[in-house]
Amino acid sequence: MTALAGADHPDGVDPGPKQRSGGVQSIERAFTILETLAGAGGVMGLSALATEADLPLPTIHRLVRTLVDLGYVRQEPSRQYALGPRILLLAESASSMLASVARPHLTRLVDDLGETANLASLDGDEIVYIAQVPSRHSMRMFTEVGRHVLPHCTAVGKAIMSTMPPADVRAMLARTGMPRHTEHTITDPGAFAEQLRWSAEHGYAMDDGEQELGVRCVAVAVPGVRSHLALSVSGPAGRMTPETVARAVPLLTAAGEALAAELR
Repeated sequence: MTALAGADHPDGVDPGPKQRSGGVQSIERAFTILETLAGAGGVMGLSALATEADLPLPTIHRLVRTLVDLGYVRQEPSRQYALGPRILLLAESASSMLASVARPHLTRLVDDLGETANLASLDGDEIVYIAQVPSRHSMRMFTEVGRHVLPHCTAVGKAIMSTMPPADVRAMLARTGMPRHTEHTITDPGAFAEQLRWSAEHGYAMDDGEQELGVRCVAVAVPGVRSHLALSVSGPAGRMTPETVARAVPLLTAAGEALAAELR
């Protein structure tokens, strides 16, 4: 933190309370750099990073060098910059804290609906499950926390992508492909784009046996947070009836808004 705050004061002199905002600005800019790298899949060139972060190139260069020295950013042989290994320490801690904050909201969803509730996020080009509270039914859905899946065949992935610019979605699908997991998996980009438009209009997304046969899932994006997060409820298709889905959507929406308020 001292190195970051001192980046604007190379002589190392304490700027004093009237000028301390410069140090705070450096910290804010450093986090902007880290978030920009994360949003771009973890690797960017310096000029692109300056453009995306909307910061002057000399400022970016100075702060990136500090982040490299601290181990939060590393330089690739290609001379591009990537997130460094020390960021994993923060990520693991943040994920645990996020799961803890989300758990009461997930528990209320299970109490109200009787089915398994999940919190997931977009991690690069994949969906990762962060937290789960299982259904109390003997037959229930179980997704291992920490599991990574492709977003095109999950309700949480669709809910998140429905909030993203279409060009970003197309680029992601071009990188990952749209492999078929079941006979119901959507593999046509045009049909998928239409489903995302529907989800954006209605405020929720569905996975109807697209990742696993016999499983139905409904999800909403968590609004107004920098991380791409979504909440979902999933269960056997026989129990996840249209009536259950209709009950679930407003409950998921309320839970998402409550979680977002805690994270802001």
